Amino acid sequence: MIITVTLNPALDKTVILPGFAVNTVNRVSATRLDPGGKGINVSKVVKALGGKTLALGVLGGAAGGYIQAAMDKMELPNDMVLTGEITRTNLKIIDPLLQTNTDINEPGGPVSEETLDAVWHKLTKAVKPGDTVVLAGKNPPGMPDSRLADWVTRLHGMKVYTCVDTVGEPMQQAIAAQPDIIKPNREELAEIAGRRMVTDDDVLTAARELVGRGVGLVTASLGADGAIFVTRNQAFRGYAPKVSVVSVVGAGDAMMAALTHYSAAGCSLEETARRSIAVSVASVMCSGSEAPELNMILPLIDQVRLEKL
Repeated sequence: MIITVTLNPALDKTVILPGFAVNTVNRVSATRLDPGGKGINVSKVVKALGGKTLALGVLGGAAGGYIQAAMDKMELPNDMVLTGEITRTNLKIIDPLLQTNTDINEPGGPVSEETLDAVWHKLTKAVKPGDTVVLAGKNPPGMPDSRLADWVTRLHGMKVYTCVDTVGEPMQQAIAAQPDIIKPNREELAEIAGRRMVTDDDVLTAARELVGRGVGLVTASLGADGAIFVTRNQAFRGYAPKVSVVSVVGAGDAMMAALTHYSAAGCSLEETARRSIAVSVASVMCSGSEAPELNMILPLIDQVRLEKL
């Protein structure tokens, strides 16, 4: 089973706004609401791929209630800790005329030690040896930078695979705990490495450095350009097929979902890489952070080009 932990979830409000401009009145042509946050997005896609998943995290207020109801309606297994802190709402502005996607993300409310302990308790009750735990999203205010690293270490002691997708000091400390999978984008990899990532060689070198520090698989997502996948023994450069983009929200989370799902299924790195890019590409063809269906994904797999590095 793939268990996701989202400590700073969000209600994603996507608006279609042709000709978006500042310092004037903008008219929205369409809106949609989706339960969001990186871990929840991962669980949605794992379920769409036919995998077994459980979404854990923290919810509160009206936005949290909407997310809970939406997950229940889509029959997404979840066990959330309810708090008095109001779950944030993130605004996604899509301009079909300018072909732009703009994110306006709230920071989220603070999280207490009591709440973190409650999440950990639910996690330890649900997880079994051989499961995969995805710790995804930016830390909420009040959460110690070391907490994810501590959880990775403890989970490894339970013979559980770990995947981390976060930023800043929490990511640096989590890397030191040697997670099995991380998925930074180009900018996040540059932050981790402390230098610019201009060329594929820059990305490959940085990824190999992280594998040398004990990370099992580093997947550097390059947006529409594909991704680079690196383990101790193999490396691949994947190129994404060109498609019509509807929304880029959750594309990286879709890739993480595929990485965990196909790795857990025993697929080779080559097959996992190919399918992960296909799932991510299919996700940008969907509205909001909606999970792509298999009939969208399968035709794209053979269109992904891979080069062995």
